[in-house]
Amino acid sequence: MAERNPALIFLTSNEAADLLRVSRRTLERMRVDGSGPRYVKVGAGKRSRVLYRETEIDAWLTKFSFGSTSEYPTRG
Repeated sequence: MAERNPALIFLTSNEAADLLRVSRRTLERMRVDGSGPRYVKVGAGKRSRVLYRETEIDAWLTKFSFGSTSEYPTRG
């Protein structure tokens, strides 16, 4: 069996929220304010399906990965 391309593995909003252990509503808010992982809209219009690439979720999480508290970004 052929290996699947990780960039072609998509999660629904519910699956992505479960993976990130946040509510679906939190994930929706993150889409609105641009603070969450990149997503794909499948189709045209406001009600088109939103999907998340697993690779995008992983890349987004990597930006928030720290080895110590001294690595936290500072404000201002």
